[in-house]
Amino acid sequence: MHSYLPSNISIKKSLLLVFITTYSSFCYGQDTAYNQFWSEVQFTKTINEKWSAELDIANSYSSTESSSNIFENNVQKSFRLWGHYYLNPRWKTSAFLAYFDNKDVPEIGQFKSPEWRFALQGIYYFHKVGYTLSTRSRLEIRHIRNEDQEYENVFRYRQQIKYLKPINSKVLRKGVIYGITSDELFFKSGTKVTGESFFDRNRFNIGAGYLFSDDIQLEVTYVNEILPRNKGTQTVNAASLTLTFNNLFENVKNKVFHKETSKTTTEDE
Repeated sequence: MHSYLPSNISIKKSLLLVFITTYSSFCYGQDTAYNQFWSEVQFTKTINEKWSAELDIANSYSSTESSSNIFENNVQKSFRLWGHYYLNPRWKTSAFLAYFDNKDVPEIGQFKSPEWRFALQGIYYFHKVGYTLSTRSRLEIRHIRNEDQEYENVFRYRQQIKYLKPINSKVLRKGVIYGITSDELFFKSGTKVTGESFFDRNRFNIGAGYLFSDDIQLEVTYVNEILPRNKGTQTVNAASLTLTFNNLFENVKNKVFHKETSKTTTEDE
């Protein structure tokens, strides 16, 4: 019986093949991670029992591979105008038109790509005692500029599930702290500017909110976003802050008018 022992040449060839395969995977499929800060201010206005309008102003900052500072670069600014229609206590439908100024930030593989975006959205609420579960579906049309200075239309579908629970009360009202968590899947059409992959990203969100009043609330959350790309998976860890004002100008006007009325009444007395 003869046993087969590989020669040194065969071993070297095998090791060289493993090295080349591993090195190629590292070069062409290298994963990257960035730390970011997202901020958004929302102004909502009640029109009547069924309709409301909203304006969102947002900013995003990011670290780079050479700097861990989450404010190293301003990577995006956006302005978004919403219209909301409440079908009933469970269904809310919305549409928005937005402009996104995606900055030129080569350090994170991003080039300047201004974008107009239009979306249709529906949210269904499962109202329960002590918590609210909701599911959101959104279809977006993104008119965005690619590296060739040409505009492309990207269609993207997003599906989110969200859980919200008041902590120091059973209902949301002034002085209440609440916890929130959500997960969202993104699917898109293939284009030059966003890549050919059908699955775009997964976004997980967890944090808390506080109601200063019925018309002012703050949410602070941690966001983990995973983006599979041809050159490797990109991971974003973001601190997100959202400040919301409901009927801000009307409330300020009413307070000023109330003070003037009280002052006049006191002087008359």
